Amino acid sequence: MIIYLDGEFVPKERAVVSVFDHGLLYGDGVFEGIRAYHNRVFKLREHLDRLYDSARTIALEVPLTKDEMQEIVLETMRRNNLREGYIRLVITRGVGDLGLDPRKCKKPTIFCIAASIQLYPDELYEKGLEVITVSTRRNIPSAVNPRVKSLNYLNNIFAKLEANLVGVPEAIMLNNENYVAEATGDNIFIVKNGVLITPPNYVGILEGITRNTVIDIARQRGITVEEKVFTLFDVYTADECFFTGTAAEVIPVVKVDGRPIADGKPGEMTWELIAAFRELTKVDGPLIFPEEAAGCYSDK
Repeated sequence: MIIYLDGEFVPKERAVVSVFDHGLLYGDGVFEGIRAYHNRVFKLREHLDRLYDSARTIALEVPLTKDEMQEIVLETMRRNNLREGYIRLVITRGVGDLGLDPRKCKKPTIFCIAASIQLYPDELYEKGLEVITVSTRRNIPSAVNPRVKSLNYLNNIFAKLEANLVGVPEAIMLNNENYVAEATGDNIFIVKNGVLITPPNYVGILEGITRNTVIDIARQRGITVEEKVFTLFDVYTADECFFTGTAAEVIPVVKVDGRPIADGKPGEMTWELIAAFRELTKVDGPLIFPEEAAGCYSDK
């Protein structure tokens, strides 16, 4: 495996960061998880926009342009001879001292990893997930804003620990007002009477790239989409439920807190959106190996 690290492409054995890096010491940094399909890096520009927005929010100056960062992602895929896979792009505050002061960190650390990933087995996409609601509340925007995709993921990890204790793969997190926010690593959607509903940004969610893509797909297909607050009552009584995320893609949820969603099987709208999303991955995003694309997929 070849990894990009601060201007070099190095074997994973040499891809090391300092123990004084504030990304390690304090979770001070930002990242993106990105997918590649069919010789394309899916929604790469949208991921880079979110990465740079996260960095700006925490006053982390990125020394590279978005075009330069895009080329790093593509070249990392090429160096590993990958046409499909998962990409982790990370920017930390950089090396400092043992104090908190970010001014002591003179230069950000930037690295990019490309590898394969399968978050859930295929059978769960066919049968759907069984999940629980956890007691851990989502970070409030006035503390650690969930819209910043930061290296500090302890809030999500606390929720994942609760899910692990009862043997389910994912969990729903509420905000401090008891509204449904999101899952530990995914966004949530429900369907009621033909309307697709998902929580708005202000309840305390990470604005997912896959989430926004599914909203666009649904509206293009004439499906009414509402971004509004809802509670667990609305989840329990929904006609359908599913999660979205870069690693998870679009995956049905069929049971929440022991309660089947409708008939306990993935719903028709969920299947429609899964199929449409998978088709979009064939044509959206910059090519990794442009010379292989002739006659296959058109560049957008």
